Amino acid sequence: MPSDPFFHPVSGFDLPRFAGVPTFMRLPQVTPDHPRFAEVEIGLVGVPWDSGTTNRPGPRHGPRQLRDASTMIRAQHATTGMRPFEAAHCADLGDVGPNPADIADTMTRITAFYDGLVAKGIRPLTAGGDHLTSLPVLRALAKPGPLGMIHFDSHTDLFKSYFGGTLYTHGTPFRRAVEERLLDPKRVIQIGIRGTMYDTEDRDFARANGIRIVTIEELFQRGIPEVMQEAREVVGTRPCYVSYDIDFVDPAFAPGTGTPEVGGPNSFQALQVCRELAGLDIVGADLVEVSPPFDASGGTAFLGVSVMFELLCAMLAQ
Repeated sequence: MPSDPFFHPVSGFDLPRFAGVPTFMRLPQVTPDHPRFAEVEIGLVGVPWDSGTTNRPGPRHGPRQLRDASTMIRAQHATTGMRPFEAAHCADLGDVGPNPADIADTMTRITAFYDGLVAKGIRPLTAGGDHLTSLPVLRALAKPGPLGMIHFDSHTDLFKSYFGGTLYTHGTPFRRAVEERLLDPKRVIQIGIRGTMYDTEDRDFARANGIRIVTIEELFQRGIPEVMQEAREVVGTRPCYVSYDIDFVDPAFAPGTGTPEVGGPNSFQALQVCRELAGLDIVGADLVEVSPPFDASGGTAFLGVSVMFELLCAMLAQ
């Protein structure tokens, strides 16, 4: 059957890419009160929030810049030939409205928004926001049971707390997610981990709970295809989540982020890891930590939305 033109992005042949109100990938904006909301299959959502940031703030501005950069995304994947906007009804569902003065209230708002998506059978592709964003999203998606996760990052985000007992920061979301049984730790793999360390607390927690950590050295030594084959084996055929921190990428290619770490993948490798996700049962994914105040050229946001396009294609690949 022909796909529904309503859910197709605006073509650059019909309206110049610098014109019009920017939405994710030039898709229609379909908010929860829209008459066609229930027809959406994959919803792109902004979470403009960075109250979990412990050093350089700015990812609260990420979704807006990502939307603007995404006007350059076209309809077809150049390598696989996939046309994701014909494979599923995709739409920009707008932003979750945060409470910038209250972390707990914002997380409640995020989970409630995603509960609404789950109720309609909509799979979310999220633009953060700092990495604490993933926790309230997982609280909605994991209600049927713990998920597996493939996590691209330079940090594990598995710390117990910051500043003597603060439990909710962008360095703790996946520790909380394991404790809350949102993630099955034996079906979690973290790829690209590097940088100087406070201590080994996070890695000790991973080891004790069966979380697989692939350091950047191992990734480069073994190569992306082999590591990603292991990732596929770790999560298996059951539902999984994909979380992609833009600081997975070397700051030479993605400087606009809160906690950059040198020695990471280049921009092609940033896309390549996503292409190895095709066929997995991905119930949701996110791209987080794009920080426009540190992204003077806009290149980090463009790489970020290019990653989002790759994740979208992976979510739809059979």
